[in-house]
Amino acid sequence: MLECGHFSDKGEPVLRAKQQKEQNRSQFFYGYFIVGLAFMIMFVLWGVFYAFGIFFKPILKEFGWTRAMTAGAFSLCSIVQGLVAIALGGLTDKFGTRLVMTLCGLLLGLGYVLMSQLSAVWQLYLFYGVIVGAGMGGSFTPLMSAVARWFMKRRSTMTGIVAAGTGFGALIAPPVVSRLVSSYGWRVSYVILGGIVLGVVVLCAQFMKHNPARMGLAAYGDDGESEKGLEQDFRELSLKEAVYTVQFWIVFGMIFSLGFCVFAIMVHIAPHAAETGISTTGAANILATLGGASILGKVLLGKTADRIGNRKTFIIGFILMFAALFMVLPTEGEWMLYLFAVVYGFGFGGCIASESPIVAELFGLSSHGLILGVVSFSFLLGGALGPFLFGFIFDMTGSYQWGFFACGLVSFIGLILTAILKRR
Repeated sequence: MLECGHFSDKGEPVLRAKQQKEQNRSQFFYGYFIVGLAFMIMFVLWGVFYAFGIFFKPILKEFGWTRAMTAGAFSLCSIVQGLVAIALGGLTDKFGTRLVMTLCGLLLGLGYVLMSQLSAVWQLYLFYGVIVGAGMGGSFTPLMSAVARWFMKRRSTMTGIVAAGTGFGALIAPPVVSRLVSSYGWRVSYVILGGIVLGVVVLCAQFMKHNPARMGLAAYGDDGESEKGLEQDFRELSLKEAVYTVQFWIVFGMIFSLGFCVFAIMVHIAPHAAETGISTTGAANILATLGGASILGKVLLGKTADRIGNRKTFIIGFILMFAALFMVLPTEGEWMLYLFAVVYGFGFGGCIASESPIVAELFGLSSHGLILGVVSFSFLLGGALGPFLFGFIFDMTGSYQWGFFACGLVSFIGLILTAILKRR
């Protein structure tokens, strides 16, 4: 089991047990406010991002572009997001979360407002693919890095709560945006959404304190006792040092496997359900169940990770995903797909909640943002390959069964990698 080590910021004084206890008696711990702000930002960012499909048909109808041409902007957005996340991770380590998230809020607000002025396909790729993609680069790493610095204990629980903001946004925003587009049209809707994103993200960012020590506080659980029993030779690593460790590449492979499996199923579970004769509404409900279960997994397995360790939680998550995939293979019953959605979503939700904490445990906090940015990019790489391979297998065989088998194999590889992961 990976144990949470003691990590301190470079050049920053860390308050110890007596000081922290006095502060906790006299005031509300600011770290919980950080979690609430990060949750709100995740909710708004990802809610609007996942509503892209609501604008899909109106844009197609107005311009007559092909579906592939229009969807390509979303693919470019994801690629830009992953690349920019690496750079923003490094900027977060150097300048803090407030500055980085303010920049992201400005980019997103600008990108969405510019979408209201869309008149050519190159503008779609620039406004959405590049500008919105760059803004979304701050939708995970800077927020999770801040949470990691504010919590030594309960780190996975708090990370899971923040990550749950993504799921709530995906559940709530699309129907709200759909009503907005129906009432005001897609162009006005983009202006409204751009204003909301700009206002919420920039406002929340002003209260995002990256380092508790700069407020004269200690991280939650940093009572000085957590150092007892830990390896005396533990040293925080830079990205350049981390890439020379076996642990970095094992984690990279774990998160790649996770991204492959999550995105492949998110994209293809509804079409698979429709192929088996389930109604469009039923297929959408199965997808919604998958998202809802992932919220529970992020919160409940995140809390579990604080008790048993993040490596063991990853193992549980991959086992649940692997088992769920083989529930689907032998049957096409609708009830079985709902069971699959619950088990699979719960499993990958728990893994997502443990991603940032396990990076902090293995490599420390001094370069946490940059290392997490690179590791998170592997999630998007897997997410790019998974849906494509799943679809390719269907085109070759006329069935999703071998796609589920491939996904099960990748989840098993992720499980094996997690099992052999050892602390430095």
